[in-house]
Amino acid sequence: MFKKFRSETNSFTAAALILGAASFTSRFVGIIRDRIFAHQFGASDILDAYFSAFKIPDLLYILLISGALSVGLIPVFTKLLLKDKKEAWVLISNITNIAGIFLSLASFILIIFTPQLVPLVAPGFDAEKTKLTINMTRIMFLSPLFLGLSAIVGGVLQSLKNFLIYSLSPIFYNLGIILAAWFLVPMIGPIGLAWGVVFGAILHLAVQLPTFFKTGYVYKAIINFKDTNLRLIGRLMVPRILALSALQINLIVTTAIASTLSTGSITVFNYANNLQSFPLGLVGVSFAIAIFPTLSALAAQNKTADYIKNLSSAVRQILFFITPLTVIFLLLRAQIVRLLLGTGQFDWSATINTADTLAFFSLGFFAQALLPLLIRAYYALEDTKTPFLISLVSVTVNIGLSFLFTHGSYNLGTAGLALAYSLAGTLNAALLWVFLHLKTGGLDENRIITSIFKISTAGLFMGIVIQAGKYLIAPLVDMQTFLGIFIQGSATGIIGLLIYIIIGLLLKSHEMIVFVNTLKNKFIKTKNLPPDISGISEI
Repeated sequence: MFKKFRSETNSFTAAALILGAASFTSRFVGIIRDRIFAHQFGASDILDAYFSAFKIPDLLYILLISGALSVGLIPVFTKLLLKDKKEAWVLISNITNIAGIFLSLASFILIIFTPQLVPLVAPGFDAEKTKLTINMTRIMFLSPLFLGLSAIVGGVLQSLKNFLIYSLSPIFYNLGIILAAWFLVPMIGPIGLAWGVVFGAILHLAVQLPTFFKTGYVYKAIINFKDTNLRLIGRLMVPRILALSALQINLIVTTAIASTLSTGSITVFNYANNLQSFPLGLVGVSFAIAIFPTLSALAAQNKTADYIKNLSSAVRQILFFITPLTVIFLLLRAQIVRLLLGTGQFDWSATINTADTLAFFSLGFFAQALLPLLIRAYYALEDTKTPFLISLVSVTVNIGLSFLFTHGSYNLGTAGLALAYSLAGTLNAALLWVFLHLKTGGLDENRIITSIFKISTAGLFMGIVIQAGKYLIAPLVDMQTFLGIFIQGSATGIIGLLIYIIIGLLLKSHEMIVFVNTLKNKFIKTKNLPPDISGISEI
């Protein structure tokens, strides 16, 4: 059993499906978490403070570890493993020691200055709400250390193509928060939510350690800032840090704008954002993480044709999977929100606001799902500058549109923030695609366009069936009850998916063939799979 957990996944499609399944579980646990929050607090000041408190600790973790370090670590560590395994493991010890010391010092300093930082994130909060946010933020500053170490461990596991254990860590993270909501909040009040984040971060790291220590890693007490590989990672990190800085500033500005709207706006935006992260994590992030080591290896070997072939296949499969999810989230948004969050203190007004916000998020699913892949496609080529420059344009547009859609002539509330996010994300994906095309000389666009036509056709028929089915089923059930909404939403969604599959088969979609073949080969048993996507014919 444990050998399966430690086994290498050799097909990126299989790896993506493994990651997708784990992501589904993680997002499902996250939905349970949000449902518990919605039941206990609704769209309230407490959750506004909680979600705002995340922003600065997340800024520290995401900038320096989660995104930036992993961007440099995986390509450099992967290449080093091929040359000198001993040196590769020394590099991991060096990074771990430096990151641990830096994160500890940074967290300590930021805890001291939290009262000065929180008003920048939530300028619209009153004194009491600000005080709660400050207290929560200080506690949450304990989490970046554990999450940072976990990101390093996860980067190693990804490099070794051991995706299963890595993909389980977010599940345990959410479980930690859920346990705190159930047990700590009744004992110590809302501040227990912040302690849940710390507990979840510890679990995030702990679940990966047994497998990590079985990879051959031996800890070494070393701090060497002059190491050439460390410096290479640092050079790769700098543009990514700048890019993530822009993205995080964008999130902080969005939170600041939401804090000036009605009470509960930050909560509504975060609920909708968490719901949209479900399909994006299930599809976009899973494929991007799964294929990144393969793209990095192919780029390192200058196998441009294979690099493009694998990238093209990943793009087409992402679009294939995200299309039906887009249709479902757009047309069944009210049913989704009411079923998942409509309990306790979460009233009908909060449901409508969250559903409207989710609708505008769903318009950008196709672009947001491709972004993780396209960004990593650049990183595999050791180009972190281009995504950074493009992100600056996207963030600037997003901030401008956010103000326009919330305080300008188009006052859409939190839905306006989601619309701005989707439009800016679409621009980001388009620019990344254009410049990557110029960089590589082509991205197999003819095959991708053919695939898009078939996928869009299947999605169109699916949408028509779902929309018609909603009106046909509504009179037959009690739409004022959970059961009635569930029957309407699930029945139309399932029928719609069947239509999507049927049309896909009729159009002989290559992505459908790949998906079916992967299932037939029992993707969990990775020995039965081809070494890469090129092993599957007619993709």
